[in-house]
Amino acid sequence: MISKITKASIILVFIASLQNQALHAQNNSIKMTNPLLQKSALQYQAPPFNLIKDENFKPAFEYALKSHDQEINKIATNPAKPTFKNTVLALEICGVDLVRATGVFYNLTGSNTNPTLQAIEAEYAPIFSAHNDKIYLNSQLYKRFKALNLATLKGEDKRLTQYYLQLFELAGANLSPADKEKMKKINEELASLGTLFGNKLLIARKNGAVLFDNVNDLTGLSSDEIAAAKAKATEAGQDGKYLIGLLNTTQQPLLSSLKNRATREKIFKSSWTRAEKNDDGDTREVLEKMAKLRLKKANLMGKKSFAEWRLQDQMAKLPSTAMDLLAKIAKPAVAKAKVEAKEIQDLIDAQNGGFKLEPWDWDFYSEQVRKAKYDLDESQVKPYFELTTVLEKGVFFAAKQMYGINFKERKDLPVYNPDVVAYEVFDNDGKSMAIYYLDFYTRDNKNGGAWMNNFVTQSHYLKQKPVIVNVYNFSKPVKGNPSLISFDDVTTLFHEFGHTLHGLFANQNYPSISGTAVPRDYVEFPSQINEHAALDPAVLKNYAIHYQTKEVIPQALIDKIKKAETFNKGYVVTELLAASTLDMAWHSVEKEADFKPTLVFEKEALQKYGLLVNEVPTRYHTPYFAHIWSGGYSAGYYAYTWSKTLDYNAFDWMQANGGMTRANCERFRKYILSVGNSVDLNKAFKDFIGHDMQIEPYLKNAGLLEK
Repeated sequence: MISKITKASIILVFIASLQNQALHAQNNSIKMTNPLLQKSALQYQAPPFNLIKDENFKPAFEYALKSHDQEINKIATNPAKPTFKNTVLALEICGVDLVRATGVFYNLTGSNTNPTLQAIEAEYAPIFSAHNDKIYLNSQLYKRFKALNLATLKGEDKRLTQYYLQLFELAGANLSPADKEKMKKINEELASLGTLFGNKLLIARKNGAVLFDNVNDLTGLSSDEIAAAKAKATEAGQDGKYLIGLLNTTQQPLLSSLKNRATREKIFKSSWTRAEKNDDGDTREVLEKMAKLRLKKANLMGKKSFAEWRLQDQMAKLPSTAMDLLAKIAKPAVAKAKVEAKEIQDLIDAQNGGFKLEPWDWDFYSEQVRKAKYDLDESQVKPYFELTTVLEKGVFFAAKQMYGINFKERKDLPVYNPDVVAYEVFDNDGKSMAIYYLDFYTRDNKNGGAWMNNFVTQSHYLKQKPVIVNVYNFSKPVKGNPSLISFDDVTTLFHEFGHTLHGLFANQNYPSISGTAVPRDYVEFPSQINEHAALDPAVLKNYAIHYQTKEVIPQALIDKIKKAETFNKGYVVTELLAASTLDMAWHSVEKEADFKPTLVFEKEALQKYGLLVNEVPTRYHTPYFAHIWSGGYSAGYYAYTWSKTLDYNAFDWMQANGGMTRANCERFRKYILSVGNSVDLNKAFKDFIGHDMQIEPYLKNAGLLEK
């Protein structure tokens, strides 16, 4: 006979068992029915966008987070002696569902968002931050890594172990338990604020669009540009009017064409003040909180400033090293910008303009100066740059000439927006090597700028080939019209494809050190080198084809483009250095009391470094400087200048050795593009050109050397 207590216990156990079975069945159901939790059946695991719905993300995140927690706990509590396989490799290959789901999610929130995705992003920003902390502030896990003998490891195994050790230490694995709790709270708050900043900036950008009633206000624009503005206004419920949207930079492309000065001023000021209007798109309070929290985080880690903490794993290592490079270039850049400003003012005076040069005048009159000095008219050039032709007969053609790779359009692959196109990439031996997506046109629900992302990162160990996307913000033409772009846009196309080449040629065992997973001040180097291909004579003549006459661009026009290559460089370099210096100033503050209201802080920082030039505004004004507040470039925007210096050094080497030949590019692939972060990158660079980075090539190629 069984007692009542025993019977009750059996019943409770039975009920618990049924509940566990039901939960397990529910989890299995989520796993089996959610496309984000399954390895894609498409080639190279390309995302099945046709199956992915907004409602899939939250269940996928919940399941993937729990699953990853269990995997991490199993590694941390493993009773076996720590080895590379049961500790480092185990951490590297776990969390597959989370990587897949977040990879798709964050590309969509950047390029094709909506209120549902924005709400999910805001909800999960602190959750993902806390999850990351659970890994890198995990004492048990860190001890296992510390117990490994690096001397017994070689090659990528050693590099990956060092990479993770640095992640643990940068995250605060050595902190006391109390300080770890403080760090977790700071990270969660920063994650939430970063998402809030991004969402506010989308509102600011949309609200900053400028509406015009009279088409005469837009005199100077082409008929296609006017038609696009009219279509945009109609879409916004303003039929019969004209709407000019904003890009994320301070200056707006149309300012170079608009003849009406009041129109130019209106657009510029709307751009400049977009995120400082005391409305729901005002970002100042958010970014000021972020700057202070970042300082607290650095102080917690024993560093004087956020920049000092942030640069530890970068090529520059120290903020002073980065600032030294910026300062050495800033002085000649500002001097040249002032010469350029005088040339423009002289032109205004010669035309009896009767006004002093302002930022909204620069592009309009500098274009006239360019025509006068170099006989180069942007309106003459643009018809030769039709977007698809530039891509396929320019970017792809150059890649074939330089590296032997080929592209085939894939209309069978699902995409996340009708504007997106897909290609399959084939290596020089004819073997398929990647899937590649392009998303060309600006949308109100897309972040500004241009970028490259991996949906799937190359890994020999995981048997993964790369699946890559390039996202742009070109103006979409009215249906039936050609998509004509400027030469600056052409350069952007080649630039972002340079990142793609870095991802395509990745040749690593482990995804964490594969392809573009390199320091910020190195990652732009491969993309900037590829910009030079745009002006390579054989490449340029292959893609610069007049969209109407089908004639190849004449040599006389090519000569003018090349001759004008350093034109306006004082302005371009100064606005970039101003932004880079602003970033470093915000993140080099050592005492919270030294922070001031956003606009005051910005003005004083630019004044201090000699970069407060009225006619040359910073490329990004602090309130809409997305790179540093929500884009991962905090204390890292200097990276563009650092990488450009690497680029000019390498390009000079190529020019001295025959140019961008197949042999030189294969050497570049071997030493730079294919190594990811698996080797010492300073050594890899030196092995490629034979010496360390020098500043003179930058000054020479940018036309900043005194003559």
